This record gives sequence, C-alpha cells and structure tokens, in this order.
Amino acid sequence: MLKEIIHLSDIPSTNDYLTSLPTPAPDAMTIAVASHQTAGRGQGSNKWESEDGKNLLFSILTSPVSVPIAQQFVLSMAGALALKHVLDRYTKDITLKWPNDIYWLDRKISGTLIETSVVGKTLKRCIYGIGLNVNQNRFFSDAPNPVSLLNITGHDTPLNLLLDDILQSFEHYYTLVINGNHDAIVSQYNAALYRSSGFHAYKDVATGEEFDASIHHVGTDGLLHLVDNKGNNRIYSLKQVKFII
Repeated sequence: MLKEIIHLSDIPSTNDYLTSLPTPAPDAMTIAVASHQTAGRGQGSNKWESEDGKNLLFSILTSPVSVPIAQQFVLSMAGALALKHVLDRYTKDITLKWPNDIYWLDRKISGTLIETSVVGKTLKRCIYGIGLNVNQNRFFSDAPNPVSLLNITGHDTPLNLLLDDILQSFEHYYTLVINGNHDAIVSQYNAALYRSSGFHAYKDVATGEEFDASIHHVGTDGLLHLVDNKGNNRIYSLKQVKFII
C-alpha cells in the first residue's frame, strides 16, 4: 500500500489538516504527523492533552470504498487492533475499551477520533486521528486516568520507530478490512475488549441508572451489547452508556 507521510511541527489538529487534502486512492493512505497540536480533539467536546514532542499525534486518511456504510465500525476495530498489536510488545494488560480507546489496566494510554465521509451510498473517506501517550511523565488536564508508555515501562521509547511499527501494523489490519475479512477483525476485537469477562459497573446516560453487566459482544454496527445481572439484554450506541471505573 502506498503511504505519503507528512511531518508537521505545531498545528491545531492533524485531523483538520487532512480534511483539506485530496482523497487518496483506495490502495493508498496519507499520514499527517505532528510534534504538537494546539487543538487536538477527542470524542465530542473532549480535548487531548499532549506535551510538545513527547507523544505520537498523527492522523491517517484512507478511502475505504469497499466497506459497507452499515459496517463501517469494522474500520474502528481494525485501527484499535493495530495499536494493541504494537503495544503488546512493550507491556502486558493492553485492552481495547469500546469504542476505540486503548487501555493499560484501568488507565487510558491512547484515544482515536474517527471521521468518515459518505458520497451517495459509498464510504468515500475515513480519517483516523490518533493520540498515543509515549514519553510524557505527568499529565495536568482533568482527564481521569491517563497513562503513558514511559509510566509503564520506566524508559523513553523512540517516537519514529514506534510510529513505523504502528503504520505497518495499521496497514496489515486495514488490508484485512478492505479484503473483506471482517469476521477475523470482529473476533479479535471482541477477544481484546476491556472488561471482556465478568460483571462490571455501568451507567445508562439517559436514565442515570447504574447497573452491573457483562459484555456480550460488539458488532460491525458499533453497538455495545451488554447482559445485566438480571439477565436483561441492553444495547447501546456511542455516548449512551458510561463505564464506571
């Protein structure tokens, strides 16, 4: 797969930067890498804290025209698996917190903001905006549970080598998606989920109800299927349920 990598110093957002660029061919991708973001974004109104030059901040622009719109969450699954595959080389206890955060134990090491564009009935563009805490030692925002690779391993990790490994891993998983190997992606994603076994605490955002449940599965539609401790099936989309940690 053809890759164009654009290195940037200080910009508001790598996702916003790629939004202005042409759509790559289906067998290509464009990557924007920044040493610092002044307006890095997370889900909704969330911001991403990152010390200048200490972490990986990058976005990947692709054109996944072969992926059905109704199954586009498989792209999110593939991106999360790509990160986990690399981080597993550095430490144990890396899991995927639905929908697309990367956790070490109960702490967040990475987040991804995915933005897609549809033309007619075709998924034309997909931008993965990834923030990965690597060499930052302290965090000062109100984020409840950040952690870095430095915090875990006790030593710095070369950012350029880590990025190369992640892009190679991303290409592998993204190619599986493009080739239609969705079942393999779904199976691996569900097996790697944070809280994949046992009952844990959740909160229904609409009602405020707190309950204990186990994860049944997540499908390519992105819905989280839970079974509560009374045997009731509960199905949630993004922002409808909170993990109580």
